[in-house]
Amino acid sequence: MVTKVSDHLLQRLREWDVTHVFAYPGDGINGLLAAWGRADDNPRFVQARHEEMAAFEAVGYAKFSGKVGVCVATSGPGAIHLLNGLYDAKLDHVPVVAIVGQTNRSALGGSYQQEVDLLSLYKDVASDFCEMVTVPEQLPNVLDRALRTAMARRTVTAVIIPADVQDLPYAPPEHAFKMVPSSPGMPHYTTVPDDDDLRRAADVLNSGGKTAILIGQGARGARAEVTAVADRLGAGVAKALLGKDALDDDLPYVTGAIGLLGTRPSYEMMRECDSLLVIGSSFPYSQFLPKFGKARAVQIDIDPHMVGMRYPFEVNLVGDAAATLRRLLPLLEQMEDPAWRVKIEANVARWWEVMERRAAVEADPVNPEYVVHVLSGLLPDDVILSADSGSAANWYARHLKLRGAMRGSLSGTLASMGAGVPYAIGAKFAHGDRPAIALVGDGAMQMNGMAELITVAKYWQEWADPRLIVAVLNNRDLNQVTWEMRGLEGAPQFLPSQSIPDVAYADFARSLGLTGIRVEKPDEVTGAWESALAADRPCVLDFVTDPAVPPIPPHSTLEQIEAAASSVLKGDSDRAAVLRQGFKAKIQDLLPGGGHSGQS
Repeated sequence: MVTKVSDHLLQRLREWDVTHVFAYPGDGINGLLAAWGRADDNPRFVQARHEEMAAFEAVGYAKFSGKVGVCVATSGPGAIHLLNGLYDAKLDHVPVVAIVGQTNRSALGGSYQQEVDLLSLYKDVASDFCEMVTVPEQLPNVLDRALRTAMARRTVTAVIIPADVQDLPYAPPEHAFKMVPSSPGMPHYTTVPDDDDLRRAADVLNSGGKTAILIGQGARGARAEVTAVADRLGAGVAKALLGKDALDDDLPYVTGAIGLLGTRPSYEMMRECDSLLVIGSSFPYSQFLPKFGKARAVQIDIDPHMVGMRYPFEVNLVGDAAATLRRLLPLLEQMEDPAWRVKIEANVARWWEVMERRAAVEADPVNPEYVVHVLSGLLPDDVILSADSGSAANWYARHLKLRGAMRGSLSGTLASMGAGVPYAIGAKFAHGDRPAIALVGDGAMQMNGMAELITVAKYWQEWADPRLIVAVLNNRDLNQVTWEMRGLEGAPQFLPSQSIPDVAYADFARSLGLTGIRVEKPDEVTGAWESALAADRPCVLDFVTDPAVPPIPPHSTLEQIEAAASSVLKGDSDRAAVLRQGFKAKIQDLLPGGGHSGQS
């Protein structure tokens, strides 16, 4: 039997140890689909409900497996639909390869059906490598470079294959002029900085008495090294949201998330520190870092393209986080004065008390903070968590204590709605023996999460651990935007844009053969989580939550709460509940029992 280009493409993916491809069919990739049939579905074709979801699933798979994610779509609309998920990968520095079909070469330039200039369309999202295969001999090099570039640069690459090329007999490149032979495989390597740069960095960090450390996803493989450096310097450790699972939240000096979704201890530590060490993070919001000139700063990042941004760093170290910290540690002096660390730990302890009190605030009918706070104490040791964009991300950032092997992520830089459920699906294909939980708002659930429950229903019986829990915070409001309108615009809630229908999410799950539980009372929350975690199949928890519970930023003052309240008084439909919940939540931050330095 003749080996076609499409057959060789799948063979090459197998040689690269690609085991899953997230995709949706279409006639622009019919040749590939036929090859999949001849290959006995190896690598596995995972059928999403929509190409955007296929891309998000590839991102979730890549984030939680550490491998490259691969997604496939047809020409024209299929390739266009991939873009949002691909931009999520690009902005979060995740290796994903998109393989897309194109109309026949003979029709290109003829305004043919579904003809889109894909090279131009993809030139930004796949700016590091985007090529179209026009002859069989070109395929190995293009595919190898796409995979290798995605892994090496932690980015998105794209391979475009016209439909007629997919069905051509495969011919390897020859030993001839203008032929480009290729070989698969990605070598392992470790980047470390120069010795002189390490000494300069140590001098900066040794000069301080109040050191703050900020870690991101680039520090995930350096848990022991970050701990050792923090102990040596007597430092506290804040975490960018993509690095939430990089260090245990129950360590007393870990201040938690930073930024608008962050914690008060992180905010205070950055305001008061005199030296800063940033490890594996491109956290973009410089207003949450120390004031310029107040702290001497060092950055460690494996990507030279990403150093020197966000803050006036004195020393930029380009290298793998763990290897760099191991070489830096012997050059650091032991901090003898414990006062700074003691203060940080007191602030952290106080913060968790405040979070517990905020979760206990009565709401109508259920406080969303209570929903997530209860989950924190029930998390399995090997759980994989995803959170969607919106108010759900606030509670994920602030209430969940991750530890040990627990993993968690979200659409960090793009902050796209709709990533929570497909991320969890990608996680289950990466680790079918681990439970997965997605925290999503009802807006994201209606946008595409409900459709992807069909994907869950299609595949869940293949997973060694069948548990995939989708927790919907059902408040009938696009809540994050509503609060941004109140707090930033001083504008009341605009119901035509913000109000959304109450959907029977649990009933829909049951209609698919999944478990579904609707929770309308606070005393039902714990039992619902326990039932979902004990279920023999995926479960949707429909938590009916109060939209008036405010996602107050960590630096908020009563004046800012009052600004939100004033917008309500201008005509917000939810005025009474917003006033009540806003002040009830803020007062938890002001109760006696430790206080906060710098509280305005």
